[in-house]
Amino acid sequence: MKRTIYLLFSAVFSVQAANAEEFRLTSPQIEAGERIAEEQIFNGFGCNGGNVSPALQWRNAPANTKSFAVTMYDPDAPTGSGWWHWNVFNIPAEATGLTKGASSKINTLPKGSIQGRTDFGKPGYGGPCPPEGDSPHNYRITVYALKTEKIPLDQDAPAAMLGFYLHQNLIEKAELSAYYSR
Repeated sequence: MKRTIYLLFSAVFSVQAANAEEFRLTSPQIEAGERIAEEQIFNGFGCNGGNVSPALQWRNAPANTKSFAVTMYDPDAPTGSGWWHWNVFNIPAEATGLTKGASSKINTLPKGSIQGRTDFGKPGYGGPCPPEGDSPHNYRITVYALKTEKIPLDQDAPAAMLGFYLHQNLIEKAELSAYYSR
């Protein structure tokens, strides 16, 4: 009898786990594992891209999410600490993504969202631009589902400080990685 109940429980649990969809991040402009297009590349430091932030969509966020944050990070930058290309936080819980170009001067981020300072020294999107001749750099775009409505920072906060709050309030995250070299 105990074995039958155990097998029944295991079967139900396995079906539920198989049907549960994971928190996922996608972009029409950036395909996982592929080269990032010129439209998203920085315009400066010898790069001539469009510097347009990509559209991002996420789905299957945890039910108890109170806000989201998005970061774009290059761990391969020759700085000893990587390079933060973009960070947006205090994105409302009802948001399911960001529009293409949302970081631009005509800000179309969801109401209440804040773009923090990047390693370019100012808030907003700064696309990839690795040193010429470097091996391809990996760019990680991450969406964080958070257990807080607001992170108590403003647009002048450094990415490391934002990282502290993200890890303190993390429920779950989804990542999209792509590369670029020149």
